[in-house]
Amino acid sequence: MKKLLLLTLFIAGSLMGFAQSKVLCCGNPSATQQFAMLASNKNFRMAHLNPSKIHFQSSIGEVITYKTADGKEASAYMLKAKKATNNYLLVIHEWWGLNDFVKKESEKLYNDIGNVNVIALDLYDGKIATTREEAGKFMQGVKDDRAQAIINGAIAYAGPRAHIATLGWCFGGGWSLQSSLLAGNQAVACVMYYGMPEQDVAKLKTLHTDVLGNFANKDQWINPKVVAKFGDDMKAAGKKLYVHQYDADHGFANPSSPIYDSNATKEAYGYTLAFLKARLK
Repeated sequence: MKKLLLLTLFIAGSLMGFAQSKVLCCGNPSATQQFAMLASNKNFRMAHLNPSKIHFQSSIGEVITYKTADGKEASAYMLKAKKATNNYLLVIHEWWGLNDFVKKESEKLYNDIGNVNVIALDLYDGKIATTREEAGKFMQGVKDDRAQAIINGAIAYAGPRAHIATLGWCFGGGWSLQSSLLAGNQAVACVMYYGMPEQDVAKLKTLHTDVLGNFANKDQWINPKVVAKFGDDMKAAGKKLYVHQYDADHGFANPSSPIYDSNATKEAYGYTLAFLKARLK
């Protein structure tokens, strides 16, 4: 009986310690962790309707691999500039992963910007979701350290003289800003489509580039209040933020999504293209 009581107390103590460690580890989550945590929200998951299938086959895109500082390898989808240039655009996928939609959009950007190298990163290490359940699982499975290793590996692949622009949607919108922060003084442009902003003003002060944000007023999560705070934080950090807001919903720029908004997408893309071309000369 005494042994049973001691065992019960031990288990209870262990569980309390585990619970406390969970609170401590997640008590101050990063901006990217905050967005990943949204996958636990049923409304957030249900708002992401399963995408229609898109098949895209490029004649110029290729898969590349490169070493990362954590002792692993990463893969990415690359479109090399027709002429040698130090201009690079890092593209970061939505919560679905590096699928054919992202590859198609990467090639569109490649053609429309002009002489630029485009590298579409894979923060899921090869996993691609076709359902909202898979996407939520994959997004929550991304560890900041691994994602940063993948991004830093791509920056190293581009080289120390590279001028680096970043662009991403949804999950990738937040990571676009983080990528520009990691690029340091090599960063020349950052585009965010409805992604989670960085909320640490001290970090934003280290940013070396302007930011263009395309946001949706009907977005329940990266909502106008979040966008307004981002504007205040960027101002406090002494950085320039160009904000464009649309009467659309989260994910409006993906034509494979049922909530796709062609008018908002066209307008946002026009601003995005002008922003990138002016900084990738």
